[in-house]
Amino acid sequence: MDWSILAAQATINGLVVGLLYLLMAVGFTLVFGVMRMVNFAHGEFYMLGAFGAYFLTTGLDLPFLPAVAVTFAGAVIAGALLEWAVLQPFRHDELNGMIATIGLAMILQNLALMFFGPDPLSMPAVARGAVRLGTAVVPAARLYVVVFALAVLALLYGFLRYSRPGRALRAVVEDFEIASIQGIRARIYYPLGFGIGVGLAAVAGALMAPLFSVSPFVGATPLLKAFIVVILGGLGSIPGAAAAGLLLGLVESYASLFLSSSTADMLIFVLVIAMLVVRPKGLLGKGEA
Repeated sequence: MDWSILAAQATINGLVVGLLYLLMAVGFTLVFGVMRMVNFAHGEFYMLGAFGAYFLTTGLDLPFLPAVAVTFAGAVIAGALLEWAVLQPFRHDELNGMIATIGLAMILQNLALMFFGPDPLSMPAVARGAVRLGTAVVPAARLYVVVFALAVLALLYGFLRYSRPGRALRAVVEDFEIASIQGIRARIYYPLGFGIGVGLAAVAGALMAPLFSVSPFVGATPLLKAFIVVILGGLGSIPGAAAAGLLLGLVESYASLFLSSSTADMLIFVLVIAMLVVRPKGLLGKGEA
C-alpha cells in the first residue's frame, strides 16, 4: 500500500468537502454578522438548493452551471423576501430569532416532504472520467465542484471587497452602530445579507447534488458541520470560517481514510472542545471590547 498516494487522495477529498463546508459556513457567518441571529434553517436552504439544481437539470434540461446560477439567484431573492416578511422583528434578537429559524426549518422541511416525497433522488453526474493530479486520481465531477466553488468564493470576495454594497455590508457585519453613524442605512442590508447567506447555502447544496443523493433530510449534517466550522473559526469571522472549513474537511478526510468515519466524527468534536477550552473565540474570532 502506497501511503503517499492515499495521503494525496485524502487531501484532494478533504479540500472538496472543506470547500463546500466553507460555502455553508460563510453564509451562516454572514447571516449572524448582519442580524446577530443563529440561522437554524440554513440546512434547509442547502436542501432546497440541491432540489433546485436537480429539477432544473433533470426537468428543464438546463446545463449544470446555469442551473447552479439560477438556484443561487432564486435563493438570494427568496431569502431577502423571507427576511423582510418574516424575520424582520427578530433582528438582533438572538434567542427569539433562533427559535423563529428553528420553526422556519421545520416548515421548509415538511413542505419539501409534501412536494418531493421522502425518497432520495439521484442526479446524473455533471462530468465523467477522472483527472490525475500528481499521484492522486480525482473524479472529474469532484474537480468540477472544486472549480465552481472557488469561483463562487472569488466572486463573493470581489463583491465584499470592491463593490459599494459589499463594503457597506462588511461595515454592518463589523459594527452595526458605527456603520449607522457613518451614514450607512444598515437596515437596507439585512435582507441583502440574509439573502446572500442562504444563497451560499443553496449553492453548496446544488454542488453537492451530483455527488450525493437529494432528499428533504440532507440539510441536517451540513448544518451541523457549518456550525462546527463557525465555532472553530470564530462566530462572525468570515476569514476564520474559511480557515476552519478547510481544516475540518482535511481532518475529516484523513481520519476517515486512515481510521474510520465514526473516529473522524469523534476527532472533530474533540477538536471543537479543545478549541473552546484553549481559545473560546475561535481561530480568528474577536474578544469582547
